Amino acid sequence: MDAPQTLQQAIQYFSDPDNCVRYIVAQRWPGGLVVCPTCGRTDASWLANQRKWQCKSKHEKRQFSPKTGTIFEDSPIGLDKWLMALWMIVNCKNGVSSYEIARSIGVTQKSAWFMMHRIRLAMDDSPSGGKLGGEGKTVQADETFIGGQPKNWHKERRERNRKESRPERVQAYNKTYGHQIAVMGMFDKESRQVRAKVVPTVRREVLQKEILDNIAWGSTLHTDEAVAYKSLKDRYVHETVNHAVTYVRDNVHTNSLENFWSLLKRNLRGTYVAVEPFHLDRYLAEQCFRFNTSKTLNDGQRFTKALSQIAGKRLTLAEVTGKVGETRF
Repeated sequence: MDAPQTLQQAIQYFSDPDNCVRYIVAQRWPGGLVVCPTCGRTDASWLANQRKWQCKSKHEKRQFSPKTGTIFEDSPIGLDKWLMALWMIVNCKNGVSSYEIARSIGVTQKSAWFMMHRIRLAMDDSPSGGKLGGEGKTVQADETFIGGQPKNWHKERRERNRKESRPERVQAYNKTYGHQIAVMGMFDKESRQVRAKVVPTVRREVLQKEILDNIAWGSTLHTDEAVAYKSLKDRYVHETVNHAVTYVRDNVHTNSLENFWSLLKRNLRGTYVAVEPFHLDRYLAEQCFRFNTSKTLNDGQRFTKALSQIAGKRLTLAEVTGKVGETRF
């Protein structure tokens, strides 16, 4: 059977553990030459009964599996369940909740929630990209806010916030970011790629630094008329649109980013419901990955692309829950 292209084919294909190993090897080591993650040797022996390799050099962790050095490392959950969870997350346009993953693959909700955060880390491909735009190319930039207004909170939540009884980790974010979380986004009209990240404020120095770091000089830049975007004309062909009057002026608009914000907020409000601010960057990475591949890749190709990004990334439960350095018992 060729690489699966539908969910039904994926379930059938990855029900065989050997198929799981072969598929991961093909994505992680495209040449088929398995590399020891500790010493780099390429002549490791295959232990068929354990589905592991053993390096011929004598060192710690001589034996390693396809999970070693990936987001799957140290997980007792089988690759068949991991790959099904990965397929569902990358291909569900409106996201998928941890409860649905738990019911579908047969794990607890807590395990599914942790798995999803590790998969979102693999979906984050922003470090590999260069700058957006270039001479003759157009990039849109915009900002939005995630979170509700305190006036709409339940009375008990307002009382808790007033007494500062929320966890210290949440309090730290609230003091830095406020009750609503600012998110900065950029969209390249030529490549149809979007980038988004959490920013501490929407002040001029913060937003302009993100623009200078991510958009090539000489690009045509489309923004609204916010004060934070002024004084960019010396580096970009800067065109603005006044949203108090219209959302499109000739060919100048930020509607592509508005579309992305709409999809993002629909997922956060309808599927994930409660997202803590210190996890928001990973949810942004998930949404960016699906948005950037929605027009160019089918379900099977999107899954393969995400699987090719699993190596060299690690996320522990202590990091996700903010308990790094604490004793486990």
